Amino acid sequence: MKNILFILFFFSGSLLFSQSLLEKANKHFEAMEFQDAIEKYEKYLEKNSNAGQNTYLKLADSYFNLTEYEKALKWYSKVYEIQQNTMSEYNFLKYVECLKANRDNEKANELLKNYFKNDTEKLKLLAYQKKELDSLDKKDPLFKIKHLEINTNKSDFGTVKYTENRVIFYSTRDTSNLSQKMYSWNDQPYLNTYIAERNLTTNELHNESLFLQNLKTNFHDATLTFSPDFKLIYFTENYLKKSNKIKVNKEGFSNMKILRGKIEEDKVTDIEVLQFNDVSYSCAHPCLSDDGKYLFFVSDMPGGYGETDIYYCEVFPDGSINTPVNAGPYVNTVGREMFPYFEKNILYFASDGHFGLGGLDIFEVEMKGKNNFLLPKNLGAPINSNRDDFAFSIYSDDHYGYFSSNRSLGKGDDDIYFFTKEEIKSEQYYSGTVLDKTTELPLPDATISVKDVFGDEVQSLQSDAEGNFNIALPCDSNFTVTFSKPNYTTETVTVTTTSEPMKEMSDNKIYLTSYDSLVEKDGDVEKVKVNPIYFDLDKYAITPKAEIELDKVVYTMEKFPNVKIKIESHTDSRGSDAHNLILSDNRAKSTQAYILSKGISPERIESAIGYGETRLKVNCPNGVKCSEEQHAINRRSDFIIISK
Repeated sequence: MKNILFILFFFSGSLLFSQSLLEKANKHFEAMEFQDAIEKYEKYLEKNSNAGQNTYLKLADSYFNLTEYEKALKWYSKVYEIQQNTMSEYNFLKYVECLKANRDNEKANELLKNYFKNDTEKLKLLAYQKKELDSLDKKDPLFKIKHLEINTNKSDFGTVKYTENRVIFYSTRDTSNLSQKMYSWNDQPYLNTYIAERNLTTNELHNESLFLQNLKTNFHDATLTFSPDFKLIYFTENYLKKSNKIKVNKEGFSNMKILRGKIEEDKVTDIEVLQFNDVSYSCAHPCLSDDGKYLFFVSDMPGGYGETDIYYCEVFPDGSINTPVNAGPYVNTVGREMFPYFEKNILYFASDGHFGLGGLDIFEVEMKGKNNFLLPKNLGAPINSNRDDFAFSIYSDDHYGYFSSNRSLGKGDDDIYFFTKEEIKSEQYYSGTVLDKTTELPLPDATISVKDVFGDEVQSLQSDAEGNFNIALPCDSNFTVTFSKPNYTTETVTVTTTSEPMKEMSDNKIYLTSYDSLVEKDGDVEKVKVNPIYFDLDKYAITPKAEIELDKVVYTMEKFPNVKIKIESHTDSRGSDAHNLILSDNRAKSTQAYILSKGISPERIESAIGYGETRLKVNCPNGVKCSEEQHAINRRSDFIIISK
């Protein structure tokens, strides 16, 4: 990005006189004539290899400002060798950016940890952003990018939507003006603002022409924004003298200001300078929010966090604007934050102070309310690279847009790229394993039915060969998920999703109980498996111990709704035959009443009969001496399954 990092902030009017080689180099540097400064510094260092850290730093900065990061790295390394962790944070971050541009990422990350080892909050932010960036590497890219044919071998960058099928961009391309002035920063022409038509099928830009002739000056004309109805324009301009020449301060700089005007018949009228401008600092890169209520811009005004910060102010219906507010330490860093773009409560911006891939990276941050920004997230590759990536704009449906980059294999110094964005699925994932409750072995091919709050089935799937399942569910919703398998119980769980996309609710274990584990065979008869039902002596009231066993019957009938039973109650031979017959029948009727009290339909119990001592399992009739264990076998209640 050889001509836009600072060109919209500064203009040099300094002259060179006859000085020594180093003095000339320093003079070029102060005048921001970095190409000339590099030539002089390199010649000087050929003869003076131990020139000192100040000269190394200026040469490094000169290369850095022309985005020749690999060459800047050599000289920042020399400065770091001397200064170590006493190196200023701003210079250190430039050193790190050069390392990343050279793809020395491991070294860059180690240096970051060491440099900020005593700054807990900074380390937390860097760790968060690194984690977010690493997570993007593990997923399929959300973006697909395309290099545009409209790019030239000069600098082409910045894209602003201007009506549905036209786009504004900035360029130093040849305008057939042979006497065109050259910018001393990099010996290239000044920027002009162009308008191009957008092919609605290919999204290529074509038929470009200069935009609004009365905006054109002899200096840089770039960075503007429009009101939602495209009737108002906010644009950037140098401070000029009455003679229409650059107004330069005592340091040799010309600052920038933001103006507003009306667009009428391809001209800008009723131009006004916005009140927050001041000749002592620059304001540039204006961007109106999609609803026109906020104006974002970049400034180096006093009181900021770094070299350039993002500010914003409210724009009221009558056109008045309140005092700008710094976007705060989550957005701004000691480095450069530039090119704001605001759409649907998301601020997109370029930064070289946050954790990134190298050079300027594009970040997004949600604005939760006035003066309330969350932590910025790196958009990751392929939007970002190890070079400068900036001037991001996304169209209202959030599926496509443009950005600019000086990455390798481009056509010019800066190129415009088109991108498409995959729609982020607003889903969460509920996953786990279906298991046999008795054996705890996985259950393959279990049927899983997902129903919404209206009871409508929205998904149906099966567990895999290992019993695993993974269900994608929309965010902010409630669902019932039912698990079933032939000859097994059916289990239903309620799942509530939150608003956090891609969240995983994992390692859930769903246990199904097999029918076979609940019943037992007694000859040709199939019965519900229970332990002996104990009653108090000569009583038929249900005891707590009896309830435990009867609940097994209830569970079986609840889980298998087609099961019907008959209840048979028996006593041993002790006591009179008539008394035992009445007692067992009362016990059968009390167990039936208990089961019905739990909600089992009466139609599902065919009968509840006591047989006294008429059906002994062990031959212990009256008069035969038997052990207590033998009598216990005869005292029983059977829950015989008659249909299932």
